[in-house]
Amino acid sequence: MIELSPAMATLIMVAGLILGVSTGYHLAIVILVVGLAVGFLVYGPPLYTLLYLQLFGLIYNYVLLAIPLFVFMGAMLERSGLAEKMFAALYLWLSGLRGGLAVITVLLGTIIAACVGVISASVSMLSLFALPAMMKRGYDRSLAAGAVCGGGSLGILIPPSIMLIIYGPLAQISVGRLFMAAFFPGFLLSGLYCSYIIIRCFLQRKLAPAVPPEERAVPLLKKTTMVITSVIPPAFIILAVLGSIFLGVAPPTEAAAVGGLAAILLTAANRRLNYQVMKEVLRMTLIITSMAMLIGAASVAYTGVFLNLGCGKVVQDLVLAVPGGRWGAFAMVMFIYFILGFLMEWIGIFFIMVPIMAPLAPILGFDPLWFGMMICINLQMSFMTPPYAFAIFILRGTARPEFGITTADIIRGVAPYVVLIIIGMGLCIAFPQLITWLPGQMIKGG
Repeated sequence: MIELSPAMATLIMVAGLILGVSTGYHLAIVILVVGLAVGFLVYGPPLYTLLYLQLFGLIYNYVLLAIPLFVFMGAMLERSGLAEKMFAALYLWLSGLRGGLAVITVLLGTIIAACVGVISASVSMLSLFALPAMMKRGYDRSLAAGAVCGGGSLGILIPPSIMLIIYGPLAQISVGRLFMAAFFPGFLLSGLYCSYIIIRCFLQRKLAPAVPPEERAVPLLKKTTMVITSVIPPAFIILAVLGSIFLGVAPPTEAAAVGGLAAILLTAANRRLNYQVMKEVLRMTLIITSMAMLIGAASVAYTGVFLNLGCGKVVQDLVLAVPGGRWGAFAMVMFIYFILGFLMEWIGIFFIMVPIMAPLAPILGFDPLWFGMMICINLQMSFMTPPYAFAIFILRGTARPEFGITTADIIRGVAPYVVLIIIGMGLCIAFPQLITWLPGQMIKGG
């Protein structure tokens, strides 16, 4: 065993993490190896007791049980045919606008986000039927790709969101309150995305031609019926899940179970439920949940050693020493999360950084709920900022080769959305009620 000062331990563990991530090994392996190596050098065999206590708390965290339930709900809804029906209905109403199909893509991503909560499902669905519609109508490749990535990424912010389920227990904040706090910021980003598309397509008319009137010449009654019948099912899901949380009827875990049942019933009503679908949904649920928990377990080992060595205090002191008072410190926190978003998965970032950074909120005089939501909004950018950029690679893998969409096209398309997220963060700073008002209206118990 060796002795390490908190500052030296911080340097070694942070450098080891950055070096390990740059090698390309799976994040869980990197985090676990660095944590165990440093921990064993300092503590020796007693390290195992520390890790046991940390892992016990993770495994038996009741709130985290909502992760597989919400993943199941999202995976089931992905196969229910719900998204296709909504796209067909919105197509008849909005495709006459220049950029209308891109606006529909963002709106559909917003609605799907309130039902699914898993970014891989949202981006995949939009790339499978919204992207082909735009490409066949002669849309600019970058504009179309940006709409898919921007709209699809809302699934990680608008509740039910796996990101919020993980952040809550780590920061000791009610997941139900986080769900309510995320609504207005999510809709704000959606509104900014749609406004950008409409304005840009008005100024650059060749980017997104309108669909000819004869292709959307459908009687008003039929169009209205299509919208109503396609919107009611997701409204039912949202009411079943989030309404029960808001009204204090059920906490997030039980609400997730209700949502899973509602998703099964909806899929069955659309005649899409069969053995193969159930098998695929359960397999996806197992894979995503296992990945999240594996990274969580590895991160708990890393963070346990990091905090016990006093490294967390070192990082907090560095942040608090930044010039500019509390807003300077806040800017540094946001910058750290932004840079980490370039390098690693948000799950790893959360499990490592939230236990270190969340205690800064009351020290700096910020509402912990507002502070946490700003971090979640910030990490929206991580899905569109290479080299990690999860949304970019999902779209690149699911887009048809004949469309000729390159990674460079996608990056050019998502760049404006990163700027729009920064603008959205600025609005939430200027008007914190966008985040704090709705949770304040909850009936106690959510």
